[in-house]
Amino acid sequence: MSTMNQVHPDARIGQNVEIGPFTTIAADVEIGEGTWIGPNVTIMDGARIGKHCRIFPGAVISAIPQDLKFDGENTTAEIGDDTTIRECVTINRGTKDKFKTSVGSNCLLMAYVHIAHDATVGNNCIIANSANIAGHVDIEDWVIIEGVVAIQQFVG
Repeated sequence: MSTMNQVHPDARIGQNVEIGPFTTIAADVEIGEGTWIGPNVTIMDGARIGKHCRIFPGAVISAIPQDLKFDGENTTAEIGDDTTIRECVTINRGTKDKFKTSVGSNCLLMAYVHIAHDATVGNNCIIANSANIAGHVDIEDWVIIEGVVAIQQFVG
């Protein structure tokens, strides 16, 4: 772990986790063993990251939701094992609706993907560059989403 990081002493970090320089990790964070976190990553309160994940530069995990109804409640952004999160991906934590946003195991989120509050992404999913997933959207297992698309809730 680089001395140029800001890792809160209360963060729960598994064995063999590699953290690149200029990365910030908040207090209420859990990171599973063998995970690689590149430089310039921000992991905020409520992040629950599985084992053997890879998180690339510029990603922001578990920022507060971009939802005006959010009132500071304790919520999470949960990421399964063996998931790759590429450059500049944002995953916001949940609101009082579901209390969590979740991304499953063995997923690939390519650069600039946004996963909004209370969304659920299943296991073994691939979401290509610049896709935007709105709050409250549920994506099942084995789904592939092409790049530069927006997916919103309440579409029939």
